[in-house]
Amino acid sequence: MLAGRYLRTRRREGFVSVIAGFSFLGIMLGVATLIVVLSVMNGFRKELLDKIVGINGHIFVAPIETPLTDYDAVAQRIAAAPGVKRAMPLVEGQAFGSSQYSGSGVLVRGVRTDDLKKIDHIAGNIRQGTLEDFDKGEGVAIGRRLAESLSLQAGDTFTLITPRGASTPFGTAPRIKGYPVKAVFEIGMSEFDSTFVYMPLAEAQSYFNRPDDVQLIEVYLDNADRVDEARIAIEEAAGRPILMTDWRQRNRTFFGALEVERNVMFLILTLIVLVAALNIISGLIMLVKDKSSDIAILRTMGATKGAIMRVFLITGASIGIVGTIAGFGLGLLLALNVESIRSFISHLTNTNLFPAELYFLSRLPADVNPTEVLSILLMAMVLSLLATLYPSWRAAKLDPVEALRYG
Repeated sequence: MLAGRYLRTRRREGFVSVIAGFSFLGIMLGVATLIVVLSVMNGFRKELLDKIVGINGHIFVAPIETPLTDYDAVAQRIAAAPGVKRAMPLVEGQAFGSSQYSGSGVLVRGVRTDDLKKIDHIAGNIRQGTLEDFDKGEGVAIGRRLAESLSLQAGDTFTLITPRGASTPFGTAPRIKGYPVKAVFEIGMSEFDSTFVYMPLAEAQSYFNRPDDVQLIEVYLDNADRVDEARIAIEEAAGRPILMTDWRQRNRTFFGALEVERNVMFLILTLIVLVAALNIISGLIMLVKDKSSDIAILRTMGATKGAIMRVFLITGASIGIVGTIAGFGLGLLLALNVESIRSFISHLTNTNLFPAELYFLSRLPADVNPTEVLSILLMAMVLSLLATLYPSWRAAKLDPVEALRYG
């Protein structure tokens, strides 16, 4: 009751209410900002990991000593290993792709049609054309951004140029060949959508002068985090000398930078909550000074030091706890609707707040992690509680005689 009365100060003590209000707003905004920022960064990591690993596989098996001419048998043995979802022979090479309007560097990947249809990011996101009878023709599947930059549609001719063509008495001649666009896909990651070109495995072997072998076998696992266990099983199943690399080795720098940035952002944004908690200290100290005569009267009536301390603990903690709960609601609301908010602001200001060319993704992702949200709430509540300890202790230590004399 007393804590509630002290929170509803009278007009002459209005400055204390102003400080309490700013403390409440600071904690609410700090908690909400932490939830939104960490959710967006988690969404970034999840989307990038899902797309990078989902397109490129989890483990890459390359031959040692002899070319991988027995890729069919090796792929079947690896696919049967425990923890492996599928194994995909792959021919890969760089080329220059062009149309009658423009040109761009591309990464050509030769795969079997059955394997291509099992890549959900490709088969499940066909925007034009179809992958049916992909092996039977000489067509290619290209990304949507590449198609837009070259002004191509399904059915148009896409020309590939590579400097490593047929060998002649005068040296290696460039190879130029046109392919019909069988399908246009959209992965949702700008770098892939503007670079990747898929063609039938046999055609890629012919185009890149690899008639009997492949460069590597991409292995997709049931669980991308269980790479170390799968490596042992794959090495045994391969039945030949191989060199293995995994997605962690290929993307260590990229995902390491994301993790460092996320931790730094958490520390920086925690300072918002800390500043708000310091406001609670200053507000309570002023409240204790204003209520010194009340404290003296309560002490002379028999109130213990512990009771006085509890009054001011509840007063300060109430600001922090209510602010934390309000921040939780606001942060959750913003995090779950962050893409809609981004679209609205972009439309309102007529600017692109999230250019896909810079951020790799075509939409702003957010993934709310319950464990992180709980840790943010606990951190804010603990800081708020700690901020009340010193002013409450000062109130409990106040001498009744001195307080009545100067109150």
